[in-house]
Amino acid sequence: MTEFFASRRGIVFSGAVIGVLASLLVLWGNPPNMGICVACFTRDTAGALGLHRASVVQYIRPELIGFVWGALLAAFIFREFRPRAGSAPILRFVLGFFAMIGALAFLGCPWRAYLRLAAGDLNAVVGIAGFVVGVAVGVWFLKQGYSLGRSHRTGAAAGWVMPGIALLLLVLLVFRVKFGENNAIFFSKKGPGALHAPIIISLAVGLVAGFLAQRTRFCTMGAIRDVILMRDTHLLSGVIAFIAAAFVTNLAIGKFHVGFAAQPIAHSNHLWNFLGMVLAGMSFALAGGCPGRQYFMSGEGDGDAALFVLGMLVGAAFAHNFSLAGVPDKVVDGVLKVGGPPIWGQIAVVVGIIVVAAIGWTMRE
Repeated sequence: MTEFFASRRGIVFSGAVIGVLASLLVLWGNPPNMGICVACFTRDTAGALGLHRASVVQYIRPELIGFVWGALLAAFIFREFRPRAGSAPILRFVLGFFAMIGALAFLGCPWRAYLRLAAGDLNAVVGIAGFVVGVAVGVWFLKQGYSLGRSHRTGAAAGWVMPGIALLLLVLLVFRVKFGENNAIFFSKKGPGALHAPIIISLAVGLVAGFLAQRTRFCTMGAIRDVILMRDTHLLSGVIAFIAAAFVTNLAIGKFHVGFAAQPIAHSNHLWNFLGMVLAGMSFALAGGCPGRQYFMSGEGDGDAALFVLGMLVGAAFAHNFSLAGVPDKVVDGVLKVGGPPIWGQIAVVVGIIVVAAIGWTMRE
């Protein structure tokens, strides 16, 4: 089995399975073109915890809990649970923060960008182009000697922090715990946060994805990085299988609609679609993994990846508390009103690109 998952057949199989399940999640209740969006789901979870008060995006997403525990189970079964930390933790937190700012300017992480493309949303093409450019910039810094230093083995307790947090979130979700009339935990009554598959289905999909991704090192950023850096297409074959499987599934369930305008939970402001994903791509490249990969690594004991995830959580809170996130297109009286990030969001994206570039430049060995 280890040889299978390490092979090209293994990564293609895993990518295809995750692509099918992600698309079916929309049929089962998740928001349109958002079967899995690691950034959006982190944003929803932040809202459920009261870290922001955007009432339409508040829900603890079981898929993320499954990501962590699926990776944890795989790591234990194959003896790869290795608690570690100490690789520039504060910088990883900052990278997670700005990765979220960029992703929410686009309205999706690379996982959702690929799923949006597979569902016919052509705005995703612009976002993916920006993502590739951002990863390429990150690779350039890697070639210049960029490094956040080595992580070190640490006590078992450090490796159990994220699985413990994930388990606590599951308890809060299942029992719909309320800490007061106007206090968390919050659940959206309308909007994307109110759209979700049954908990058991979402959790099962997350567990399967976490298990497969941990074994195959599936990573939407790493696929591009490896092609640019080493001309290695191993991870890319998994991402292509992910997109292809999602595309076929969307056709089969009637969820494929081609176009730019008025796509669900998306905007056609191409400049900020592009720049938002440039920022996200740079951040993921310098942190060493896409948002999904960060969750998977945190499940297998990586404390630095856990800090990146917490940085994303705080970034999501800032994005909605300070009006930085993108706004979807909408049709008013038959006229398309193009969305995108407001002026403060645009400033945040530019500042983020400067800050992340400064990290890449100053952390060269």
